[in-house]
Amino acid sequence: MVPTDLNFTAMTKQFAPGARMIFVLIYFSLPVSNLSAQAGYGVASATDHFLHTLGVDQLKKINHPFTDTMRLKWTNLPVGLVPRSGVQYGSLSDSSRIAFHEVLTSILSSQGYLKLTSIMQLDDILNALYQQSFDKKEITQEALRRMQDMKWAHENYFISIWGKPDNKDPWGINFGGHHIALNLTLTGNSISVSPLFIGTDPAQVKSSKYAGWRILSKEEDYGFMLLNFLSASQKARAILSEAVPKDIITNPKSSQRISTYYGISAKEFNEDQLAVLNLLIQEYTHDFEHHTAHRLYDQIVKTGFDKVYFAWVGGRERNTPHYYIVNGPDFLIEYDNVGFQNDGNHIHAILREKGNDFGEDILKQHYLSSEHHKN
Repeated sequence: MVPTDLNFTAMTKQFAPGARMIFVLIYFSLPVSNLSAQAGYGVASATDHFLHTLGVDQLKKINHPFTDTMRLKWTNLPVGLVPRSGVQYGSLSDSSRIAFHEVLTSILSSQGYLKLTSIMQLDDILNALYQQSFDKKEITQEALRRMQDMKWAHENYFISIWGKPDNKDPWGINFGGHHIALNLTLTGNSISVSPLFIGTDPAQVKSSKYAGWRILSKEEDYGFMLLNFLSASQKARAILSEAVPKDIITNPKSSQRISTYYGISAKEFNEDQLAVLNLLIQEYTHDFEHHTAHRLYDQIVKTGFDKVYFAWVGGRERNTPHYYIVNGPDFLIEYDNVGFQNDGNHIHAILREKGNDFGEDILKQHYLSSEHHKN
């Protein structure tokens, strides 16, 4: 069995065996139900406070009926290609921005929060990089204009609230723009965080004062690490012969869904390989606050790592186009790194809870158990 936290073993080695047993009992005796209630309450409370900082016109733009089918639509494309509903982040007052960051930190872990806010900042860096290329006469005025028409910018992300944030009826939050699609559905103390899309262009900044920045470094590094931990015979099963997809297969414009398991089963992995797989999965699940992260991860452990498959397509080193998928009964992780110049420097990645996109599963449970829906 894979431990629920790789640091746990190292953390307990300093204790004698008897003391380690006491630590284990304490560690696993935390009141999970209380954590769940606190997580749901925290998001609702932070969202309610944020809404109270908005003006009348902003409230009209940001709030939509929970039953509106627009709640189920998402995209990672720039706003210049696909306009968004809701309130633009750049239009918020300072007090509203502060309140909205409280919403984000109630949903995300510190690593997830830094990823999303850095992706927003990367849009401004991308604009500066294109301007720099134009100034050096590396691209034409027309090429610069096409990029500017994409309207990617730190300010150009949109927030929408679906329903009323409380612990009675279902409600939701969407936050998105270029390379971010964060979708939450909440019913009481239950939270669905699927799908979560994140991306970076460039995956690594190659010039300017930001040269070296790699916001999604571990999504890339742990993928390569797992591939390189495999034996030659295991790689022969894990690496597929297909061309690297130009995007994740389950992108919002695609009708394709991944229903088949490809690659190599984790039941063939040794202890070290399982540990790296564990690192990779937790890099995605631990973008969320503690309770949500462990709900996602603990379900994977409960179902069993022997049912998880790993597949790889493309280059075997950085700065080459490559793709991987980690697929289990409860979840799907899909990662693609191609780039406009086929340089392997433009990441798209997604985490999905199977059967729970936009709260499908928790809504079903809510309607089955809620008295006023039975009548």
